[in-house]
Amino acid sequence: MVKIEDFLKNRREQGLMRNLSPLSSRKNGIICINKKEYIDFSSNDYLGLSGHPKFIESAISAFDKYGTGSAASRLLSGDLEIHHILEEKIANFKNKESALIFNSGYQANVGIISSLFSKGDVIFSDRLNHASIIDGILLSGANFFRFKHNDLNHLESILRKERGKFNNSLIITETIFSMDGDKPDLNGLIELKEKYNSQIMVDEAHATGIYGKNGSGIVEEEDLSDKIDYIMGTFSKALGSFGAYFAASKKVTDYLINSCRSFIYSTALPPSVIACNISGIDLIKKEPFRRKNLLENVEFFRNKLEKRGFNVKGDSHIIPLIIGDNKRTMEFSKNLQEKGNWVLPIRPPTVPNGEARLRFSLTFHHDKKILQKLIADIPDLH
Repeated sequence: MVKIEDFLKNRREQGLMRNLSPLSSRKNGIICINKKEYIDFSSNDYLGLSGHPKFIESAISAFDKYGTGSAASRLLSGDLEIHHILEEKIANFKNKESALIFNSGYQANVGIISSLFSKGDVIFSDRLNHASIIDGILLSGANFFRFKHNDLNHLESILRKERGKFNNSLIITETIFSMDGDKPDLNGLIELKEKYNSQIMVDEAHATGIYGKNGSGIVEEEDLSDKIDYIMGTFSKALGSFGAYFAASKKVTDYLINSCRSFIYSTALPPSVIACNISGIDLIKKEPFRRKNLLENVEFFRNKLEKRGFNVKGDSHIIPLIIGDNKRTMEFSKNLQEKGNWVLPIRPPTVPNGEARLRFSLTFHHDKKILQKLIADIPDLH
């Protein structure tokens, strides 16, 4: 059994203790905590859709028609017409034959991976993949190997040595990494997938809604949907709502409906949430100016930080400013909060030791005026 007191003592001594900070309000990128307002730079509401009037209208309409909850799992009486409308939209959005909705990104990754792969199979996972991916792999019982982040040479060296020892094989990566804000070489991964008779799964949680001609994600942007076997993502970030999706062949989604424990044994998402998810996909297509403005401001902010000599990782709307030392990172965060900027420190074990950082998560609400103030508020490193 875990020794709770020792664990908490160690966390406090190492400066790694986390605490909850309840908000009393959130609107247009402004949050209120303990009666003080902050500009929120830690939100995943990348396109500012969570407060969109269309969402409120859609939710109310679903409340009126279906009530507040789905009342059962989808294999009992919780399977509503509106769930199927969303799944058809997702399949079209991701250019796949079929799609399946999950209650969260965590439930999706844990359930999908552990259902599709098992003992005797092998999974090759990027070292910086999300915890939900790792937990899904562990639950599957498959053998797994972690390759150095975005390092195709290291991945191939492991594939060359290990692939032939196992039955089915999966290569898995994110398309935008949540803590580094960078992208993988999907074409290179596909080449290795084909060379070593593997399958490939991508997690588009942080890319959905922002990249690609229709906002579908990095897979669409690079025109690779026919070469990626499994595409997973969420509605809880740029799409402004809640839940997750999985897009693949009809054969695979049928299999998951009959085998995936996190799908089978969960009450279906409420109809009001499903209605907002449908609206989110529609708004991505109807209001492309949101992602256009966001990406323009991302480029502006990155350029300003680099000119000041900061160590900035990635090439997306997630902008990690590496500080290194845990204590100093906490001090930077506190300094910015005192100036009205809600920027949280990201420390080990979420990131590697020595790479503590401030993670700036830019959204549609952050115009150049706001970003200019933020840049001026950030202390010098030296």
